[in-house]
Amino acid sequence: MQVKTIQGTEVLIEGTGEETILMLHGWPDTRALWEPQVAAFKANYRCVRFTWPGFEPGAPKQEHPLDALIALCEAVVREVSPGKPVILMVHDWGCLFGYQFATRHPELVSRVVGVDIGDASSRDFRKATTVPALLGIVSYQLWLAGAWRVGGGVGENMSRWLARLMGVPTPVDSITVAKNYPYFSMWTGKYKAAKTFRPTCPMLFIYGKRKPFMFHSPQWEAMLNARPGSQAIGMDADHWPMLRRPDEFNAIVLRWLASQPSNEAPNASSAVL
Repeated sequence: MQVKTIQGTEVLIEGTGEETILMLHGWPDTRALWEPQVAAFKANYRCVRFTWPGFEPGAPKQEHPLDALIALCEAVVREVSPGKPVILMVHDWGCLFGYQFATRHPELVSRVVGVDIGDASSRDFRKATTVPALLGIVSYQLWLAGAWRVGGGVGENMSRWLARLMGVPTPVDSITVAKNYPYFSMWTGKYKAAKTFRPTCPMLFIYGKRKPFMFHSPQWEAMLNARPGSQAIGMDADHWPMLRRPDEFNAIVLRWLASQPSNEAPNASSAVL
């Protein structure tokens, strides 16, 4: 294992191979989310991961601008894979931040493996989602945004209560209000520059089918399945298919990567917003 510090963030690099996979986690996880994937992929790929600022143990409660998080991704890619694009593997908030990075820097991304979050900010998604589902999404997100605003022990208890209710795999006692800043930033308009992701490179989208609501539209799934080299696959799992069914998840990803051997990145001018 190699450890680098990039823009004040500790980055782990494990494995060998010509291609690099950058793994980006979401709420309320850390880089440890990807342990089963690193174990499966490191024989053939360089696996790179870090914990988002604010998600580290003991991190102070503060917001982190979208531009700064995208810049961190760029700095990591340019440092760990100079001259070669990387494969993005993203989940939850890692999807939002990773998709924006890929949109702004398509020349640095060869392929995308997106997990459970698709076009959740799109008009198609809003039209396809029932009112109860939309209310459920708004409710939990505003709850976590409110917990961040309240802070302290009350905010922490609010966050941990919801985590228990949702059955998150992360140890509940590791969840702090500091991890909630993306929800607060989003609902206060600080992430309004984020665009609905339209992949310009091959993309594998894996989502859990056992959830009270989806985070992608049928149109998103159909679009991916219609694009050469791209695919959308539902798994019998919840929001964390890479942890609930790691062997199945890893086999799907490895088969797809083997079917897309090119390490060429799309032309920067082909980005679609």
